[in-house]
Amino acid sequence: MATWPEYFVTAESRDGSIQGYVMGKAEGQDKLWHGHVTAVTVAPTYRRLGLAKSLMNYLENISQDVYNCYFVDLFVRASNSLAIGMYTKFGYVKYRRVLGYYCGTTCMEDDYEDAWDMRKALPRDVHKETVVPLKHPIRPQDLEW
Repeated sequence: MATWPEYFVTAESRDGSIQGYVMGKAEGQDKLWHGHVTAVTVAPTYRRLGLAKSLMNYLENISQDVYNCYFVDLFVRASNSLAIGMYTKFGYVKYRRVLGYYCGTTCMEDDYEDAWDMRKALPRDVHKETVVPLKHPIRPQDLEW
């Protein structure tokens, strides 16, 4: 939070209870300079009201206006079809599959799950070069950041 305080925001109800939050950071170099969604969460009673979209818009605007990023990315479990559908509605594309990115409860060899690295181009990437999907999966150790 000390390095990217503007990337951490909560949504609060009138009584001060937390409705949701988003946190992220800026990272990368050259055309891989991007905003990263570390987490976005909305409390169950506040879902389906557009709050997740508002929080994501906030993070995208910080990435664009403050950090002049090329794109925003996030990782999501490959099995989480609900979240993938939501991010797709928000304009994100499945950029690449990351094999064994998530560890299950035991972290044994057969207890890992793949992730999708999803990306959304920002205006700086005029030709949307940074979001052209890769044809092959990668392993976590091959991630740039």
